[in-house]
Amino acid sequence: MSQLQLTGIGREVRLPDGGVLPILTEVDLTVEAGEHVSIVGRSGSGKSTLLNVLGLLDSPTAGEYLLDGEPTDRLRGRRRARLRGECFGFVFQQFNLLPRRTAAENVAAPLLYARGREFLTRNRAAREVLERVGLGDRADQVPERLSGGEQQRVAIARALVRRPRVVLADEPTGALDVETGRAVMALLAEATAEQGTALVTITHDLAVAALADRQLRLEGGRLTPMAPVVAEVVP
Repeated sequence: MSQLQLTGIGREVRLPDGGVLPILTEVDLTVEAGEHVSIVGRSGSGKSTLLNVLGLLDSPTAGEYLLDGEPTDRLRGRRRARLRGECFGFVFQQFNLLPRRTAAENVAAPLLYARGREFLTRNRAAREVLERVGLGDRADQVPERLSGGEQQRVAIARALVRRPRVVLADEPTGALDVETGRAVMALLAEATAEQGTALVTITHDLAVAALADRQLRLEGGRLTPMAPVVAEVVP
């Protein structure tokens, strides 16, 4: 059974003049547990909308989305939010760290909504995952004292701290220089593989896409397979 399965997914919005703007059209996608899939597309192709649908941040207007074999169209309110927090980790282009909180506090933030032992051990868990991404010695620093690459590693640690089934990364290297971006992306791929977590990367960068097991292209709201992209070997 696939971790994520989208069949005939559509998403459209109504315009002020009464017209309809299609954003996603007949999207079919399956992601297996532990698989790394990249979705390549230009700005305006619907990449972020697709990620929002996958992460239960938005609902499709057509088609069926199964999460671990269960339909998501029946999820409402608190149950939807709870499942989102338990199943998904998010990594964004702009890091989205809390400016007055330390790296450890930022990583622990998702655990504030957990229960029982997971809540009580949140600070230790945050420091452990910061160690895994090479920032154990920076745990008490606020974001403004961290480089861009370090901030994105904090964001990766935050996405991993609840051991989600799926990590959704939206242009995770877009705010970084090429060398730092590649290093951070390699770390993200390695960390999710170690946890057995599926990774879906939304990107316009073919070098980032090349790290995935499978590459797809989103164009005009339609998702199609790509020929395999070969990762560039950096000396």
